[in-house]
Amino acid sequence: MATVAVLHKVNDYEAWKTAFDEHRENRQQYGCTGHRVYRAGDDGLNILVLTDWPSMEAAQAWTADPSLAEAMGRAGVAGAPRVEFFEQLEAREGANA
Repeated sequence: MATVAVLHKVNDYEAWKTAFDEHRENRQQYGCTGHRVYRAGDDGLNILVLTDWPSMEAAQAWTADPSLAEAMGRAGVAGAPRVEFFEQLEAREGANA
């Protein structure tokens, strides 16, 4: 399993969220299995998105799709986003975490 972490500043959260939701079908086409959206506690316009993928290849293919950059522009992403790829090594939940 792979995770893509995208950290970026947005001009308006609601406008960004609308564009993010509209891009859902694209994520699904590349095999996205889930996502989480976080907002920095001290800056409500600093957004972290974690998307999960079945493989590193699927994650990299999605980020290379030109529609992602277009969606970010439409969403009001301010400046260049920071994009990083991670492979899961371990996961624990509940009392054993």
